[in-house]
Amino acid sequence: MARPWKKQVAGMGMSKVRVWAVAAAAAVSLGVLAAGPAAADPPAPPGTPTATSFAGTPTVGPLFRNGLGSDHGCTASVVASPLGDEILTAAHCVHGTAAGWQFAPGYDDGATPYGVWTVTHAYVPPAWQKNGDTQHDYAVLTVAPARRAGRTVSLQSVTGADVLGQAPAAGTAVTDIAYNAGLDDQAIHCAVRVYWTDGFPSFNCHGYVGGSSGSPWLLKGPGGITSVVGVIGGLHQGGCYEYTSYSPAFRPDVYTLIARATLGLRPDTVPQAGSDGC
Repeated sequence: MARPWKKQVAGMGMSKVRVWAVAAAAAVSLGVLAAGPAAADPPAPPGTPTATSFAGTPTVGPLFRNGLGSDHGCTASVVASPLGDEILTAAHCVHGTAAGWQFAPGYDDGATPYGVWTVTHAYVPPAWQKNGDTQHDYAVLTVAPARRAGRTVSLQSVTGADVLGQAPAAGTAVTDIAYNAGLDDQAIHCAVRVYWTDGFPSFNCHGYVGGSSGSPWLLKGPGGITSVVGVIGGLHQGGCYEYTSYSPAFRPDVYTLIARATLGLRPDTVPQAGSDGC
């Protein structure tokens, strides 16, 4: 049986390695489980690379639910929008209105070089809101403007943004930038090629554990334009094992969600995500 190592963090929709280990230790201490070695994961495909840490990039950062003094959870990225106030993450990361959560783009060893931005509203597709449809496991959060050098500025004007794209074809080279759950840490990244699993874009790279959900799959295009063509999420809420990650397949519905947020239509109060099915 696969271990439930989904890539979110409790309260944001904890999980993957960290939560499973904590839960197992607690169960052993209570006598629910017998002590002994954990079941082995299936082996990773030969040649699977490993993500490396780096100083981060301006458009990607972690989400903090309980302030910057507590561990962060899922990852989000700045997506180009007319008002410059939108970030993209996985829907299973979000519950409630998300109002008051904080986004720290370019977070690096605890430093916040591009400021800390406060979430105001959450938007998820109707298919996620209704029944947790994993092909619609993406969310747009809006953030409030901030004061910089005596003037009010948007998030996008400070960090730049990635353009929203559509699901990548098999064989496409993408880079995923993520923050595993923690505090005073760095981003990780991995350059990989996409394959598909049961209708979900997929990639193999070691190191994507709790907190990596919502992290963007970035594709460099002509003229140096970077588009986000997926987020860790979808099948099994991003994956049952740290070396395989999935994304919902971005289709036109994802643009509809951006439009809803841009027009300031009624935001969502998002239900807690259900089981990841691992």
